[in-house]
Amino acid sequence: MFGGVRFGGTLTIDEAYADGFDHIALCAGAGRPTVLDIPNGFARGVRAASDFLMALQLTGAAKRESIANLQIRLPVVVIGGGLTAIDTATESLAYYAVQVDKFLTRYEALGEEPPAWNAEERAIAQEFLAHARALRKAQPAERLALLKSWGGATIAYRRRLVDSPSYTLNHEEVEKALEEGIVFAEGLTPTRIEVDTYGHAQAVKFTAGDKEVELPARSVLIAAGTQPNTVLAREEGVSLALDGKYFLASDETGAPVRPERHTAKPSQPQVLLHRYADGRYMSFFGDLHPSYFGNVVKAMGSAKQGYPTVSRVLAARSPASSENDERFLGRLNRDLRAVVHEVRRLTPRIVEVVLRAPVAARRFHPGQFYRLQNFESLALRVPGTTLAMEGLALTGAWVDKERGLISVIALEMGGSADLLAYLAPGEPVVLMGPTGTPTEIPGNETVVLAGGGLGNAVLFSIGRALRAAGSKVIYFAGYKEMADRYRVDDIEASSDVVIWCCDEAPGFAPRRPRDRAFVGNIVQAMHAYASGGLGAQPIPFSAADRVIAIGSDRMMAAVALARHDVLAPYLKKDHIAIGSINSPMQCMMKEICAQCLQPHVDPATGKTSYVFSCFNQDQPLDQVDFGALAQRLAQNGAQEKLTALWIGRCLKQLPPPAERKAA
Repeated sequence: MFGGVRFGGTLTIDEAYADGFDHIALCAGAGRPTVLDIPNGFARGVRAASDFLMALQLTGAAKRESIANLQIRLPVVVIGGGLTAIDTATESLAYYAVQVDKFLTRYEALGEEPPAWNAEERAIAQEFLAHARALRKAQPAERLALLKSWGGATIAYRRRLVDSPSYTLNHEEVEKALEEGIVFAEGLTPTRIEVDTYGHAQAVKFTAGDKEVELPARSVLIAAGTQPNTVLAREEGVSLALDGKYFLASDETGAPVRPERHTAKPSQPQVLLHRYADGRYMSFFGDLHPSYFGNVVKAMGSAKQGYPTVSRVLAARSPASSENDERFLGRLNRDLRAVVHEVRRLTPRIVEVVLRAPVAARRFHPGQFYRLQNFESLALRVPGTTLAMEGLALTGAWVDKERGLISVIALEMGGSADLLAYLAPGEPVVLMGPTGTPTEIPGNETVVLAGGGLGNAVLFSIGRALRAAGSKVIYFAGYKEMADRYRVDDIEASSDVVIWCCDEAPGFAPRRPRDRAFVGNIVQAMHAYASGGLGAQPIPFSAADRVIAIGSDRMMAAVALARHDVLAPYLKKDHIAIGSINSPMQCMMKEICAQCLQPHVDPATGKTSYVFSCFNQDQPLDQVDFGALAQRLAQNGAQEKLTALWIGRCLKQLPPPAERKAA
């Protein structure tokens, strides 16, 4: 088994067949969550059930030694009636007790509270601490009553319990959930999320016939169903046809067929979906298949019923590769598994990690990113804590496709990114990607790049690609402190003119005659350059056809607003403005967990739509709902800031990392 390989991203259909595989079976499940389009549906405290369950299992947040952050509050309301809703309700109630106890343990050991807590986070922390102390004092038999007194967990379903998918599919599981204290509220259709003065969820309103019902809720977990995830059909270079919401099936001649819908035992299992030109096939099973969609039992049945078809098409042609197993697997191990090549410190707070991952490097295009983690089994340990990273979304700063090298750059902010400096050359890591959509690279345009802090790492490859395509680049490189600047040569190579911006005086001294410098923020620098305040413009700001902003959510929101305010007199009315949106991300596998879901509001119509940022991180600045983005980025705020202190405490128990040279 090879982890960290996203089919369609790291490895395409053509590449898999070129590598010598004889068959590709898609068994990826459903995954694409249903979005409830109701007022305040993206308030803090609201999550997709898939986001919650994946965070619980993928990060190991419930382990007492874990540093993963997953913050929930009571009461919990789960919206839905399937088995996922049952799992979400029971797991959330069990996890809450573990979460607050771990929170209290670390708080007491630290002996201080994070100075960065705001008033709301401090109040949430006091709530967690009080609940943890009460649970510690209680006898085991009394703990469920305490959890229920704080609101417990309620499943809200639009129909009766006996009509719910969970009851009809597995009533024993429903019975066990009720025994564990879960409440099942029938006949409720959600209409809006009510929020408190901080914008956090505090209740859900429902209609129940001709009545309105309100349930208190600090955590709202949406388990309203999923759809087959057919994102592979939209990947670059993939030509798979769709049949409604499913892949289009084929028979053994390659002709399209329509399998029986919604039956666990079709009269003829039709599991093939694509015939390659040389007679090799793809197949699909479980939730991806219209006959077997629904649950794990059907998925297992699809494999049992479909394997004879796969066996027949495999027997009909000779193996694609003449390599023996040892040679074949050895090549895959070299090409698909990522190892650390080198670790470099660029500034006091910024670290560059160079990885050897040949296939992942070959597939990279400017603007795409990777998901990086260390292995838990190889992670550093201190008493009571395993320093296994949460999945980090890191953009490729540069790649060397010939040598199979990828550079990723991270800012140390007190979380998992602080562990990157401790990686050792030769250490295996999990690197998934590239993922996201490549940035559009136009030719013969004038493009303004606005990079804030770490966002500049993303722009190295974008700027180079723009210049190679014949475009002119005006690059605004912004930093809070002078010590934050890095890779000056790369920024100069990515631009025709650079305006170096820094909040800290005296600012930077440009090295090239055509470059400029400014003390202040990036919007002020853009205005100064555009208005002539920095002298003659080597490339006129008014010539800009496109603006690409990459940085913090506040920086991108400021650029978005300034284009219609102080910068409006200097910009073309029809210019294009894009931001690389840094939504919180978890799986990064495109339309699976929904943690990265971002609402857009059309400025002309006011209509709201939704984008998975891990699928398409480059989004029109005028459509991004920056308020919703800020809410989602703060989902785990109280816990993240305590964890940052905890990681700092743990790292003090380890020898400081030296710069790690290439293996």
